[in-house]
Amino acid sequence: MASINDYKSIAGEEIIEEIQKLASFLKGKIIQNINSTSVGGGVAEILARMIPLLKETGVDARWDLIKGDGKFFEITKKIHNALHGMNIDIPEQDFKYFTEVTERNLKEINFNGDVVFIHDPQPIGLIQVKKRPGHKDKKFIWRCHIDISNANARAFNFLKKFIDNYDYSVFSSPLFSKKLTIPQVLISPSIDPLSDKNKELSPETISGVLEKFKIDPSRNIVTQISRFDRLKDPLGVIDVYRLVKKYVDCQLVLAGGGATDDPEGMEVYKEVVEKAGDDKDIFVLNLPPESNIEINALQRASTVILQKSIKEGFGLTVSESLWKSKPVVASGVGGIFLQITHGRSGLLSKTIEGTALYVKQLLQNASYAAELGKNAREHVRHNFLITRHLRDYILLFIKAGLETRENTIFLE
Repeated sequence: MASINDYKSIAGEEIIEEIQKLASFLKGKIIQNINSTSVGGGVAEILARMIPLLKETGVDARWDLIKGDGKFFEITKKIHNALHGMNIDIPEQDFKYFTEVTERNLKEINFNGDVVFIHDPQPIGLIQVKKRPGHKDKKFIWRCHIDISNANARAFNFLKKFIDNYDYSVFSSPLFSKKLTIPQVLISPSIDPLSDKNKELSPETISGVLEKFKIDPSRNIVTQISRFDRLKDPLGVIDVYRLVKKYVDCQLVLAGGGATDDPEGMEVYKEVVEKAGDDKDIFVLNLPPESNIEINALQRASTVILQKSIKEGFGLTVSESLWKSKPVVASGVGGIFLQITHGRSGLLSKTIEGTALYVKQLLQNASYAAELGKNAREHVRHNFLITRHLRDYILLFIKAGLETRENTIFLE
């Protein structure tokens, strides 16, 4: 893995020195992260790089997982979809079981952090430990990585009774903020430009990956990289491809995988395979979690990249693609608005017909596609790299970790 000093050539030496200086204020403090999975999805991906970098700067950063069975993660998937605005009926016994699993985790987890950073809805109920002896002076932060702007009221109200007991909440976009009794902080996610998924690759490596999946490098490649999730609308991507194919020759790559806390992934994958049928120009790739080089190569080999999400908390694959100077056509939803300025760093469309039109234009106009890609890379460089993210988190941890009833500090 890359060292913090390796980012000097990308972010600048002053930024790295500032991060190291800020980290010194957290000496003696333990920052404990808790989420639901160590592999699959953007949260695990970010933490897998963030924790080592925090440790290298001298921060005692730790990472723990909650435990849950299949039934628990089926329920949390329902809650996840409801928070995204889907009309889902969640019976009272599901909320009861959620609470039971939370109680078991409260008994098993060692809450050793001075600042406890809870990620997303699955472990949200762990805030109840704050009421127990020995924990009242700890600071608890709830990090929401998803778009809850149009959340199902019943699901959100169930979570809100936990949220209001936290010291801070963190959202990826101002569009997601809700009426809460606690402070809300805006921190966008990020990509690691030196990770296997984003680092520069040799032409031989890229060619090798295309050959492995039998994708023709001499023809246009339209790609969407995402978990197999209905909110990523992979079936709609196939509809877009079929409209484009009437006018411009191209291949479609739908590549992704699953996560241990997402039980619907395999079901959606099978739906995609069925819809693709016997079209030899559609490549549906169910990739294992360690396929970072393959994903990197597929993005770099693509002519146009899609992110046709119905809802999106942020969408790391968008920034990954923009960083590689690729023209991206994405849905104008959620955190994607932060990453793409329509007509400058990418193109936005919510409809199948509009998305197909933009893809066709980019396939037919290489110079315009290249211009969008150039602007896109600079936008990510200034806003969505891990060094900015690391600095934002450290500032938040300083504020939370050094704030007491007698001594309240405010940092900008």
